[in-house]
Amino acid sequence: MPTARSTHTVPAAACVAVAHRGDPYVRRENTLPSIRSALRAGAGAVEVDVRLTRDGVPVLLHDATLERLWGHSRALGALSADELRELTGGGVPTLREALALPSDGQRLFIDLPDPAAAEAAVAEVHASGATGRVYYCAAAESMLAVRGADPEAEIALTWTTLAPPRAPLLSRVRPRWLNYRFGLITPDLVTRNHADGYLVSAWTPDTRYAMRRLLAAGVDSITTNRVATLRSLLGGAAPR
Repeated sequence: MPTARSTHTVPAAACVAVAHRGDPYVRRENTLPSIRSALRAGAGAVEVDVRLTRDGVPVLLHDATLERLWGHSRALGALSADELRELTGGGVPTLREALALPSDGQRLFIDLPDPAAAEAAVAEVHASGATGRVYYCAAAESMLAVRGADPEAEIALTWTTLAPPRAPLLSRVRPRWLNYRFGLITPDLVTRNHADGYLVSAWTPDTRYAMRRLLAAGVDSITTNRVATLRSLLGGAAPR
């Protein structure tokens, strides 16, 4: 692991249960009902995907089009926020609406699949007074954009290979977390990351076997489509 270090220490806290796109096996992903369902299930944080409409409004949608979730072969970037609302019956929420949902200390974990949405997403978080309730994840380009927009943002740098991030990238992004595809994680990897001052998060295991393996490895966060299953393994109240 490169020697560039996070300024954050690793707490001895329980693993955080992060709900992937809300509670997608119960309610449609990246919607307000899905977020509410995940919070009721005990999520410590809810991961949502944010992209921009044609007129620059940050909204919750993973895909670049409406085809898979909403049955319209329309690109999000070709639609205004008003047109999107009409096409989906208001089903695709704005980031502002998601940030306004009441919570009991749980956070929103904003994934930015399109780096072009980073600046607008950060601006919306600040305008909503939600900086203390939000952190961000994605690959390097998006996280560099977030860091440029907010020097104090909490970042989880998403990483998909066993080759570690290079020190210059870590110095520029300054992540608190390294966010790995779950199959890459081993106890040794977690130990090395902790020694370098980083928290370790895993995405997206959905079986009890995989969750138990990650918990035994010592990860600090697990993002899953089955947050109720993870909460049942963790037991007790959701960590804050």
